[in-house]
Amino acid sequence: MEIQNAAELTTKKCVPCEGGVDPCPLPFVTEQLEKLPGWYLTHENQRIRKDWEVKTFVQGLDFFNRVGVVAEAEAHHPDLHLVGYKNVSIEIWTHAIGGLSENDFILAAKIDELSVE
Repeated sequence: MEIQNAAELTTKKCVPCEGGVDPCPLPFVTEQLEKLPGWYLTHENQRIRKDWEVKTFVQGLDFFNRVGVVAEAEAHHPDLHLVGYKNVSIEIWTHAIGGLSENDFILAAKIDELSVE
């Protein structure tokens, strides 16, 4: 696996993961995150997260609906958080391996293509 910029990641498709593979090593993860502005590590470096602020609750829901379309197309589903009506956050990790895989970075790059109003 090699470090890729966001444009390269968005050309890829998430590959189903049933487990049995190791999560990405931390040095790879930290270098890959440099190519995805705003995403950061959480949960003892096993997940990535990004936060946004929207103007209204409805805008947050709209953003999550559009994220849902992307996530469903990739068959890779993030955790969505809407707090205080205008603070939205997304956490991504590969559940089957309890850590990060290339799929997580692909999905993050595709989410970044969506506008947040």
